[in-house]
Amino acid sequence: MESALSKQQRIDAMRIKLAEVGRFLFDRALTDAGGGNISARIDDVIVMSPSYSGQAHRWQLDPEDFLLVSLEGELLEGTGKITREASVHLGLHRKFGDYGSGVIHAHPRHVMVFAAMAMAIPPVLEATVKFGTVQCIEYAPAHSPHLAERIIEVITGQEERIAKHAAAALAPWHGLFLIGKDIDAAFDAVERIDTNCFCILQAQAALGARDLLSQQRDQFAAAAAKYRK
Repeated sequence: MESALSKQQRIDAMRIKLAEVGRFLFDRALTDAGGGNISARIDDVIVMSPSYSGQAHRWQLDPEDFLLVSLEGELLEGTGKITREASVHLGLHRKFGDYGSGVIHAHPRHVMVFAAMAMAIPPVLEATVKFGTVQCIEYAPAHSPHLAERIIEVITGQEERIAKHAAAALAPWHGLFLIGKDIDAAFDAVERIDTNCFCILQAQAALGARDLLSQQRDQFAAAAAKYRK
């Protein structure tokens, strides 16, 4: 039983599981080489994928590649660099740690269409009703503290969803952020949400192609420009 395992044994087991989850995400087009990061909390420490897990490793990570990080963001164990999205992971673990322990940031192929359009994802399947509409946050640059703040703001109030399964938010022009009751539930939710997006896109394609991105491209350019001043 899990309760009979020592903390170190649970950390070792989680490193193995996260390596598997990372490979599954990549192999199933639920993230890409350009980004994504995963973490899980064991008591007061976070087991976290290192920076450039996709670009440098194609998500073919060994268990020992995963870092141990404190809830304050201090590297406790490991030789890699802490992911640049650590502020989101740590913020979600600190804010919602009573409800969930698994966090995934990913670039699922069909979800990314909605990210490109800065568009919320409505549930269209019985399997995704439990998540409600995945809201799109106000733009904040990748790797910034503003991004963490806005992800947490949108997920706040969805604690019951986290405890039962997961809650997610979409960062425009960036990707999906999600916290689940555990890492298995988080992975499951990522795939359910991506399948939901695929169904929306296929249904829309049947109605005829049109350029849905022109307005959103202009919105992104204007939002990003504010941070370059």
